[in-house]
Amino acid sequence: MEHRVCLVMVFVALITKEAMAAQHVVGGSQGWEESTDFSSWASGQKFKVGDQLVFKYTSGLHSVVELGGESAYKSCDLGTALNSMNTGNDVVKLNKPGTRYFACGTLGHCGQGMKVKITVESGTAPSTPESSSSSSSSSPAASSASPMHSYFAAFVLLTALVATSLLYMF
Repeated sequence: MEHRVCLVMVFVALITKEAMAAQHVVGGSQGWEESTDFSSWASGQKFKVGDQLVFKYTSGLHSVVELGGESAYKSCDLGTALNSMNTGNDVVKLNKPGTRYFACGTLGHCGQGMKVKITVESGTAPSTPESSSSSSSSSPAASSASPMHSYFAAFVLLTALVATSLLYMF
């Protein structure tokens, strides 16, 4: 009986952690495009460990390259790439605190500003965007933990309590 209770609690903890993580669509509603002001977009976001970045773009026109550091980011040195993606719907999990650098791998695009610097904070609290009047900022539904995440997490916790109570009854 005690093993079942422990198993339910571990399962609920894992589901809750995933429910609280946010998906940030890079560039908001504009996506990973040359016209997006990525510095403004990123400054209006809070990135936490466990969150995900989603790069949405036209495959073949753009790509995503993760750069090795600040120097490569500033100089658009794509030769130091840690990773390269080109599906048009690339997902990057933010698995540790620190700064990560991304740029478009298409010739000339990084130099024209198609790059973004992401600072990931430690902790697993829900991520939320900060309000921004910039036209390139994203909508909460498109890029961060929406109120639905909070409701889902509450639902999962309530379900776990009910399940635990039922286990003790039988």
